[in-house]
Amino acid sequence: MTAAVAAAALGVGLSFGRIAPAQAAEEAPPGKAVYEQFCAACHEKPEAGSRAAPVSALRKMSAQTLTTVLTTGVMKPMGDQLDRQQLRAVVAYLAAPEGPTGTGWIDDNRCDTARAKVDLSAKPAQVGFGVDLDNSRRMSAAQAKLSTKDLADLEVAWSFVMPKTTGLRGQGVVVGNTLFYPAGQAGYVVALDTQTGCVKWATPGGVRASLAYGRLGKDGPWAVVGGDAAGNLIAFEAETGKVAWKVDPRHDKTVPLSGTPVFAGDKIVVPISAIDVANSMRETFACCKAHGAVALLNAADGKVLWTWHTMEDAKPLGRKNAKGIEVYGPSGAPIWSSPSVDLKAGVIYTATGENTSPPATDTSDSLVALDMATGKQKWVFQALANDVWNMSCPIGSPTGGRPPGANCFFAAEGSVLRDHDFGGGPLIWRGPNGAKGGRTLILGGQKSGEVWALEAASGKKVWRHQFGKGTALGGVHWGLAADAQRVYAPIADPGVPEPDNAAGLYAIDVASGKLAWSWRAKADCSGDRKARVPSCDSKYGLSAPPLVVDGAVIAGGLDGRVYVFEAASGKLMSTFDTAVPFTGVNKLAGSGGSIDAAGPFAGDGMLFVSSGYGSFGQQPGNALIAYRPKRK
Repeated sequence: MTAAVAAAALGVGLSFGRIAPAQAAEEAPPGKAVYEQFCAACHEKPEAGSRAAPVSALRKMSAQTLTTVLTTGVMKPMGDQLDRQQLRAVVAYLAAPEGPTGTGWIDDNRCDTARAKVDLSAKPAQVGFGVDLDNSRRMSAAQAKLSTKDLADLEVAWSFVMPKTTGLRGQGVVVGNTLFYPAGQAGYVVALDTQTGCVKWATPGGVRASLAYGRLGKDGPWAVVGGDAAGNLIAFEAETGKVAWKVDPRHDKTVPLSGTPVFAGDKIVVPISAIDVANSMRETFACCKAHGAVALLNAADGKVLWTWHTMEDAKPLGRKNAKGIEVYGPSGAPIWSSPSVDLKAGVIYTATGENTSPPATDTSDSLVALDMATGKQKWVFQALANDVWNMSCPIGSPTGGRPPGANCFFAAEGSVLRDHDFGGGPLIWRGPNGAKGGRTLILGGQKSGEVWALEAASGKKVWRHQFGKGTALGGVHWGLAADAQRVYAPIADPGVPEPDNAAGLYAIDVASGKLAWSWRAKADCSGDRKARVPSCDSKYGLSAPPLVVDGAVIAGGLDGRVYVFEAASGKLMSTFDTAVPFTGVNKLAGSGGSIDAAGPFAGDGMLFVSSGYGSFGQQPGNALIAYRPKRK
């Protein structure tokens, strides 16, 4: 499953369903008939494990969000089936009542003169999703300006509520006392004061994932860069918010940018996902053509220097699906994670997902090393072969669960049907001696629940651990974190019954490959939590990647809880519940919810949490929360 689908506001999207009776259509809003004809089959009562958002979640989305997803987002092929009148009608029928409009949520919270300046003289606390080019998600106490002791006793300093938003899937970056943040569904990138949350600048540009920070060429301005829902990569000058350039780096204009780009010297590495995994639900869709890629861009102007493809372009397979539609392959192996980069060695490491149509390729469910200078493949390690799957397929046996759909035409032809992507990007682990000769390994986490350690030079397996059996939305979903001794693996496993559920956090001693400690997550629906988080009894694992700060590990849960562990022992030092109402410093009322996709991040003495993720039946929310050490 691609991260584009994970971020899609409509989950699965539109498919043909029942048609409302004529009398009901006359009495009901016109959008109701459109919904029932095109949407209800997937969204009215999603089956267990479905990616489709229930209609109750759709009704919390803004008209802007619904329209964007249906016209430029991952559901555009489905939206293209509607004429303009039908599109407007179904959006009007589903959309939440309009809240605050305009830019009051920004303008009423502008910084005063003393705090408005963006000072870029400080070293950034992180350069992107993975904190550093190694994707370690590790920060020293000096980087974060937080100690282990600080993290054991936190309080909310401020919150910032995003309008027209049901989920926050992006992390920010912190430079000095400025936090750059992607308010994706709200349609802006904002620069906030770290201590107060006031707005230094705000620029239209709906960056849908996390931001990366770096310089636009050797002598260019410092900038934050991210991809929007239409597939554009946008560079915003960090000091002013001015758009420096906007380019479309994709080889296929239908595929999304879901992973976070990475500055690599004067270049930018851009991961490119794929989209047909969801399109395949439509039986008349010609499955499947899109595939993943990595593009290297010139940071100064966004020019594409080379593109590595996970496979060759799809070709007709000489057969048709059950609806008589010609089918194509190979396809898939999307890249929806942030790559890691070894600048000294000149190597880019990336991770891929499943194939979406046959023939299976050796680049799916894989960790891959690329030569940075040429884009040529150095090695591929495939963790699971023949994982051909799309959303018209059941998980696992083609005879178990729901029957294969028309675009799962290959179900009985040997595919393992697992959807066991590498969701998190590879992590470069350099050992206790770092650059002084310590062993360098590549670590990867997979939705199968497996954690892999490979030799960086060859891709040869060193060790492997598996936690639970894995699921399409479980296992290691969005990535790992590591320090000099241990790698920390979060396990999501939403809805997996005992005893197979492995939801929790696991620490592995990297040098030996032995399990150092483990912690199992448990459901908490006490008090009013069941009312605040209806899915609290089934979705409580750890999907977002953790963060190491000093001697602590911070992890966010699908039920909105934040956990702080002692890294050496696994001792739980503190827990915070983010799935509560908030009134933001920008005067909007909102709430937290599930923590997914975007992990905790830190800087300038603050811990930041993006709370709310309304996909997959999880708890919507729209609050960026800033924690500080509790004041005595």
